[in-house]
Amino acid sequence: MKHLLVLGGGTAGTMMVNKLLPVLDKQEWKITLVDENETHYYQPGFLFIPWGIYNRDDVIKPKRDFYPSDIEVIMSSIDLIEADKNRVKLDDGKILNYDLLIIATGSQINPDETEGMKEDKWHKNIFDFYTIEGALALRNFIKYWEGGKMVINITEMPIKCPVAPLEFAFLADWYFSEQGIRDKVEIEYVTPLPGAFTKPMASKFLGEFLEKKNIKLTADYSLARIDYENNKIVSWEENEIEYDLLVTIPTNMGSDVIARSGLGDDLNFIPTDPNTLQSKNFKNIFVLGDATDLPSSKAGSVAHFQADVLFENIQRAIDGRPLKKDFDGHANCFIESGFGKGILIDFNYDVEPLPGKFPLPGVGPFSLLEETRMNHWGKMTFRWVYWNLLLKGAELPIEAQMNMAGKKRL
Repeated sequence: MKHLLVLGGGTAGTMMVNKLLPVLDKQEWKITLVDENETHYYQPGFLFIPWGIYNRDDVIKPKRDFYPSDIEVIMSSIDLIEADKNRVKLDDGKILNYDLLIIATGSQINPDETEGMKEDKWHKNIFDFYTIEGALALRNFIKYWEGGKMVINITEMPIKCPVAPLEFAFLADWYFSEQGIRDKVEIEYVTPLPGAFTKPMASKFLGEFLEKKNIKLTADYSLARIDYENNKIVSWEENEIEYDLLVTIPTNMGSDVIARSGLGDDLNFIPTDPNTLQSKNFKNIFVLGDATDLPSSKAGSVAHFQADVLFENIQRAIDGRPLKKDFDGHANCFIESGFGKGILIDFNYDVEPLPGKFPLPGVGPFSLLEETRMNHWGKMTFRWVYWNLLLKGAELPIEAQMNMAGKKRL
């Protein structure tokens, strides 16, 4: 028997085992998935918890509900990936040999990377919303907050779901308006980017959107430390910004096992071919989702498009065929903008978000770079799609490669 080993049973890893099991010869291939946590989190839902839109039960399910029964599942931490020996060592000392390895170990926040972030004020008036614990603690704070200055700060790029901090700002504007205290809340959006977003056209559009909502944008801000005793963030240039409530997106990093195994860069992301998803250093290792060092967004839609490409390339690797260079960095993101409306952007490595229409068979066109109620419902419907279709590896009516149909060329 040959062995396909998948490390990580989150969004990307779950999709891959569900896609690959039906097409691999069960007499020839054994599939093993390794993950250390039993609970699957719908991470896009964390954004809605602080505002009381979702609760804890809306975003969690048992991971095993989504794994096919014919694979081996091992719940364990990973000690080391010994890529030169084609094996993985688990925390209990067990050795797993492999013929092909898929690394889908994701990324997570690392507040310890920033001086002063995780000191006495962590989850007291300094919060994240990228973890279930942070989102719930922030909800309990906001519920009783009577106003002041809220600073939303991205520590450094890349981060999971680059639009999520913007969505948080838009929802803050909506929520405090609904509570009748918007005039008592000052919101400042502080980012290391030169504008509101990574792509120029979308950055201009979203920057104007922030201005329309009376949210101050401070760009090119490189956070050095947090002066938590005096409620200030401080840049490397010693520029200080005061806050009463700090919502931070800490440094995002890949798994610690990547660092221990010598497979990643300074942020523990793995050098990956941008089009084939093969490791740049080991031909029998493929990388998926947030674990890659690719300049594509770290988001569920991107993992989905990558999985479609990798599905074919794994079969090609098994059959000794050349790999297809089909992943183009495609990302498709609904941006919740508050007041029951949303924005949709669709882009890839080379084409930035453009205005126009996004055709979706059976549903109808969504408007691009435009705020509509239809886009809001697209965002809210995605949770059902995620649990019932995406994780199970089902075919969705969105191609892995970005399509120019409906877009206005500028």
